[in-house]
Amino acid sequence: MAIARIATFAFSGIEPVPVEVQVQIAQGLPAFLLVGLPDKAVAESRERVRAALTGLGLSLPPKRVLVNLAPADILKEGSHFDLPIALALLAAMEIVPREEAAGYAALGELSLDGGIMPVAGVLPAALGASARDLGLICPAAQGGEAAWAGQIEVLAAPDLAALLNHFRGVQLLAPPAPPAPLPTRAAPCLSAVKGQESAKRAIEVAAAGAHNLLMVGPPGAGKSMLAARLPGLLPDLSPAEALEVSLVHSVAGLLQGGRLVTRPPFRDPHHSASMPALVGGGARGRPGEISLAHRGVLFLDEWPEFPRPALEALRQPMETGRTVISRVHAHVTYPARFQCIAAMNPCRCGHLGEAGRECGRAPRCGEDYQGRLSGPLLDRMDLTIEVMPIPAAELARAPSGETSASVAARVQAARDAQRARWGAGGPASNAEAGIEALMPLLEPDAAALMETAAVRLRLSSRGHVRTLRVACSIADLAGSATIRRAHVAEALAFRHRMPGRAAA
Repeated sequence: MAIARIATFAFSGIEPVPVEVQVQIAQGLPAFLLVGLPDKAVAESRERVRAALTGLGLSLPPKRVLVNLAPADILKEGSHFDLPIALALLAAMEIVPREEAAGYAALGELSLDGGIMPVAGVLPAALGASARDLGLICPAAQGGEAAWAGQIEVLAAPDLAALLNHFRGVQLLAPPAPPAPLPTRAAPCLSAVKGQESAKRAIEVAAAGAHNLLMVGPPGAGKSMLAARLPGLLPDLSPAEALEVSLVHSVAGLLQGGRLVTRPPFRDPHHSASMPALVGGGARGRPGEISLAHRGVLFLDEWPEFPRPALEALRQPMETGRTVISRVHAHVTYPARFQCIAAMNPCRCGHLGEAGRECGRAPRCGEDYQGRLSGPLLDRMDLTIEVMPIPAAELARAPSGETSASVAARVQAARDAQRARWGAGGPASNAEAGIEALMPLLEPDAAALMETAAVRLRLSSRGHVRTLRVACSIADLAGSATIRRAHVAEALAFRHRMPGRAAA
């Protein structure tokens, strides 16, 4: 009474957790039992597997069939356990060679006619199989995604019948190739933004160092228009960053056609988003918007309109670059090194300070509206700018500004300078640099200005470090190897107080 085995994976964040599917067929009353802490979707796989075998003209033996998902103390979630359960069952029935099946890991959802449908997490599963010297069996639609794991045998089958024919030597499944990258979508050009020179400068500085940016201004001033042009200024992801971002998108089931994400992601959730939607969570601990924006941009329009608990939950990930989702059975960690770009009106009516247009509660309305944002949250914004509307007459006569391509070239040069300065094992951008690395770059007069400003503006320790990071990015854009007094002065100007708020 031998036991058939095949490997598969559960997922803890983007980490694949090895799971062994064990099947035993023994004498006893006919039964199909599934143990090993399965969730509802895994428990239902019994009926999908039974129907898929019926579609092949097979039936379960009239015996006691026991399927164990080991280790039994890890919660098994998702429909991707269908395929490994079916293969282990076929191996126990001696339809598939046991030794050959044991050399693979498998994941995929079965349709009732035996088709193998796409599932989330193929890319991390392929990397996990490669680390264990196993091949991978996956849906045909995701073979290209699995091929990114490198030197690994991938069997991408459209259905169980094709997989059985491959094991029997009747049909050969060709190894899939990694798909071509997604074509780059053309981002709106910065030249279409008339005027707003200080705001465009802030966008450039934010792009150069991956800094957080808050834009405050009345409705229609151009805040969303500026944010939409930021992705066009950012350089491509490095190979390591592309793999890390693609792992998150694979676990979320958002990897389009198995193609790696090579451009920084841009996420813009609606202000009705809940805390689990932003930071991750739910019954299965899925990644939230901050993780889907990893190494990219998270744009939060109408910032004070987001639920207060959701905004406060951003504070820790903005510092640590990761989010930890705590559940009864496990703690799931996702990367969340995102660039936060926020936009807001100065008050609920949006016209605080405009004579004849502000509401009758001014300035109290502005204080109440901005009071929805806590001081610690505002302290994490590296740059804060006021975006004022351009008069219609000036807007019609204003010439076109610089194109996104020319600004992106300066941003790329600044990022190259940062990469050369910090090295391969250092910070990925200035936004991650520590004060011990920044202080040696300060010229004496710049250090004196920074010290004086920190006292007069009552900057917190965090605000002090973040101002130095912005000054370093300004220096990189200017091609300077050191941080000069003018760079510090401009960085301090970007950290001005909001209307009705004390300096951060």
